[in-house]
Amino acid sequence: MSKDAITMFKEAAVQLQKEAEYLALTGTKEKNDADEALQQMIGDFNLARIDLNSELSKAEDKNQDRIAELNTKVNNLYNDIMANESMISYNESRTEMESVVNYINAIVNTAVNGGDPMTVEEPSSSCTGSCGSCGGCH
Repeated sequence: MSKDAITMFKEAAVQLQKEAEYLALTGTKEKNDADEALQQMIGDFNLARIDLNSELSKAEDKNQDRIAELNTKVNNLYNDIMANESMISYNESRTEMESVVNYINAIVNTAVNGGDPMTVEEPSSSCTGSCGSCGGCH
């Protein structure tokens, strides 16, 4: 691989870290990390999930009532986490950043497949960045 192309991609990655979508993602991640209530819910969720998995993995003496209770607890905690304002902002910014990355992937895939990368339009929101199952970017 050409060292020039690698250097240019690295420079482009540095530029990507200056884009609004990236800055929003890192900002919301930092906000999540500082949100003590959210972090407590995530910790509680992880512990409840461990308890549920432990109960489910028992070969014998599975307590179906305990499993149902833990399953409800895990689902409720998950819903609370996903409804948290910090988490909502994070998920929105992550989706926007994924759109940028999908666009970049479409450009790279077009170039690798011999197409003109300058003609690639931003993929629709349903684009995964994989051209294998794509009907076209145009």
